[in-house]
Amino acid sequence: MSTLDARTRGRTAPGRLRALDAYLCRFERELVSRVDGPWARAAFVDVGFGEHPWTTLESAAAFRALHPTLAVVGVELDPARARAAQVHADARTHFREGGFTLPLSDEEPARLVRAMNLLRQGPPERVPQAHQSLARPVLPSGLVVEGSCDPTGSVLTAHLLRRGEDAGAPPAREALLFQTDFAQGFAPVLFRDWLPRDLRRRVRPGEPIHVFFEEWTEAWRQARAAGHTAPAEAFGESVARLGARMGGVVVDRWLLEAGYLVWRPEGGVPP
Repeated sequence: MSTLDARTRGRTAPGRLRALDAYLCRFERELVSRVDGPWARAAFVDVGFGEHPWTTLESAAAFRALHPTLAVVGVELDPARARAAQVHADARTHFREGGFTLPLSDEEPARLVRAMNLLRQGPPERVPQAHQSLARPVLPSGLVVEGSCDPTGSVLTAHLLRRGEDAGAPPAREALLFQTDFAQGFAPVLFRDWLPRDLRRRVRPGEPIHVFFEEWTEAWRQARAAGHTAPAEAFGESVARLGARMGGVVVDRWLLEAGYLVWRPEGGVPP
């Protein structure tokens, strides 16, 4: 166990990360399906799958609709959970004991590494080191996804971190992803408790993420005042208005209708 690793309760549920899978299949399609050169053996790595590997297996099914021979590696710090998951292993699906120092060989590069609900506890200062460790086996232009969601997956936020050409450099903080299925209604404040660990306590005056939420909340109030009071309508209209108020907000019809907001500010998401 490295100094970054900490045991979690490991509780999860089927479908918890389905919305994240859908986003990646649509907007990272080339990354998931690429097979040229070293990409032919580059895996999807799911870190911290928990008591049951439901999310790993669901993601494997979703991504293999685009890349039928995709290698999938589920990683879990708890040795008993890693052993129990072996019943689901096959020639393309592997389960291994490990943590942020990923248990991959030199012949096993990664295209996509996902680590959800692993950094909610502990000091936020460790987050950059965790991101860099997760990105180490990722091929250039590959992706690390790290964030949090509620127990059912109805509210989710995640960093989208892009690996650059320099293997020793931290991944670029490309974007912040928000998603909700409106099961809890909608207001921007809904996302604050589920922000990635390094941003959760930075929603205070003077911080960029505070400005983002202030602008989104005002856009939401304006949307409701204009008659868009149903949660899905208020969300879509507030994001459209937010896009007119500040840069980096991706205004895409599919995203808005499905409850996603992508914030991709110039220069990356501020730490």
